[in-house]
Amino acid sequence: MKAFLLSIFVLFSLHVYAQSRVSSPKSKAELNRRYFGMHFDFHAVAGDSLIGKNLSERGLDSLLTAIKPDFIQVDCKGHPGVSSYPSKVVTATVAPHIVNDPLAFYRAVTRKHGVDLYLHYSGVYDDAVLVKHPNWAVRKADGSINKSKTSVHGPYADSLLIPQLNELADYGADGVWVDGECWATVLDYSPQALANFRVSTGIQTVPRLETDAGYSLFKDFARRSFVNYIGHYVDAVHRHRPTFRIASNWAYSSMMPEPVMTNVDFLSGDLTPSNSVNSAALEGRIMAAQGQLYRKPWDLMSWSFWYEFNPVPRQGDQKTAIHLLQEAAEIIALGGGFQAYYQQSRDASIPRRELPVMVELSRFVRARQLFCEGSVPVPQIAVLYANSTVKAFNQPLFGNGQTQRISGVLTALLDAQLPVEVLSEYHLKGRLNQYPVIVVSQQDSLDPAFRRDLLDYARQGGHLVIIGAETTRSFADFLGVTPIDQQTNSPQLVVYNGASVLLTGPFQSVRITNAATKSIGQLRQSEAGDPKPGIIATETLFGRGKLTAVYADLSRDYQKHQSAKLRNFIASMVRPLLLEPIVDVSGSHLVHVVLNRQHNRLTVNLINTGGRHADPQVFTYDEVPPLTNLTVRIRTNKKPKRIVQQPENSVLPVRYTDGIATVIVPKLTLHSILVVE
Repeated sequence: MKAFLLSIFVLFSLHVYAQSRVSSPKSKAELNRRYFGMHFDFHAVAGDSLIGKNLSERGLDSLLTAIKPDFIQVDCKGHPGVSSYPSKVVTATVAPHIVNDPLAFYRAVTRKHGVDLYLHYSGVYDDAVLVKHPNWAVRKADGSINKSKTSVHGPYADSLLIPQLNELADYGADGVWVDGECWATVLDYSPQALANFRVSTGIQTVPRLETDAGYSLFKDFARRSFVNYIGHYVDAVHRHRPTFRIASNWAYSSMMPEPVMTNVDFLSGDLTPSNSVNSAALEGRIMAAQGQLYRKPWDLMSWSFWYEFNPVPRQGDQKTAIHLLQEAAEIIALGGGFQAYYQQSRDASIPRRELPVMVELSRFVRARQLFCEGSVPVPQIAVLYANSTVKAFNQPLFGNGQTQRISGVLTALLDAQLPVEVLSEYHLKGRLNQYPVIVVSQQDSLDPAFRRDLLDYARQGGHLVIIGAETTRSFADFLGVTPIDQQTNSPQLVVYNGASVLLTGPFQSVRITNAATKSIGQLRQSEAGDPKPGIIATETLFGRGKLTAVYADLSRDYQKHQSAKLRNFIASMVRPLLLEPIVDVSGSHLVHVVLNRQHNRLTVNLINTGGRHADPQVFTYDEVPPLTNLTVRIRTNKKPKRIVQQPENSVLPVRYTDGIATVIVPKLTLHSILVVE
């Protein structure tokens, strides 16, 4: 698969092309329209017989008055492909028993309240249309029909998708959240797809197995075809109604970390329903980078209930307010918008049983909007999430399986109170030297030109931290080591700074061959045993900078166990390289720190991440103890006029010495922002 990796030249060209295509930036007032909202859907099926019967204007009035959202999203066509409104599009499959038109109802009431209306619409994933038109389906390698996934090369977009989106715009809806898109897109062996592939590549023998020549090119063609499909329907609908706002769920996210090449109006995705505090921290950073580079507003959606997809689907309890507030905090601290997903009733009405939780969410997000919206990160530490690695190792065309290469390391750094961004190669291109530290964790397929850029960054004074058995092996010549033996998955006991930590691997044995390289840490036979030969980590002077290497995969270990000792070990590889940190927080390891600049002022977000949100055996929890007496040190050119803890509006006493302003935060309940004035 490495044969098809994009060169840096191509990445840069894509970036320039994308900048020429993206829509002009929206006004601040328009950006605000998707800062806080609620999502409701029920994926209508043909057997739903009461759609629209129990719609209550009084009930919806009370909900909108209580939560005061910028927008709500409601169902119009889910994955079964059944429209839950009386569509007039001839190719649509409409629920046969619609009592009253839900879309007309929701539009009338939301308009009265000044609330935008967005619609949940399933795109590529459509069961019903393929019953009527099986020739619109994706074909598998064996020639059989995929009964759920439409072909992006077929008539579906022009014959159903675009006509229905135009119809939704004519209802007066403000936009659409198109679900079942990148993550539902699969390799397509339909006649039209194969004909297009042959024309596009000149390859006549179509690869059908991973071992076949050109298989990676076929996957790359399929990815490009999906991007073209998005661009086609977005532009077509914009021609019909330029103000209609469109997002393709999870496009340009961790599942598809590519340059934004289409005129989507905003970026959005729904978080994994379990362990969502940590996934919000990861996905939010990827979305924030895309939004900043391509000037796109973005938001993330929390599921209001616990759910697990694998190994078998199972649903847990509705999440408590405090659980959802933590997820919201991770998102809004990064400058993004927030929405929560509650299930819509099968009659298309919205239950109000969870209204008290929705109200708490609204109050929490609104209280912080003034201090979070429009924030951009201050460069400190970058964790690389390379599109080249994602493409090389993802089995599906699009998916977030490769986040496991960085997610544990990211969480460990955040749990060590370090301010971290997650950036791809094209986010870093031309601005590597803005970051004092760049972490490359298990990025095992880097473009050669970008790899050279990383090394040049270190030569010029940057600090590169390289983690992972295979990744360090690929940098061995520059690390001053020679790999010996094959990688092993045998657990390794490491002693560093007087503490022991067990690493489960993979692990790469090396021998130091350069006088400029020194070993870090020590391997031991057992906790009570003697030291044993071997090297776990090294530090190498490299030009004016430094290369730090850990010869083991660390991410999954921390993701699984979240050991305090492993957290400290990972942080010890990074923290000393941040020679003049702009912010330093001490007093608890339960704090996540987000360092931003907002409207020409420095802000420090502090998020209390206590609670068992990462425990797969815990559906939800209702208590997160507050943290007290946190010490925050902020490096500034001059003494701040004041530092205010918001939204508490508490002015904190400042001690200023040698360019460092120090404050004590007496109490952190869930999320506070220190505004430096």
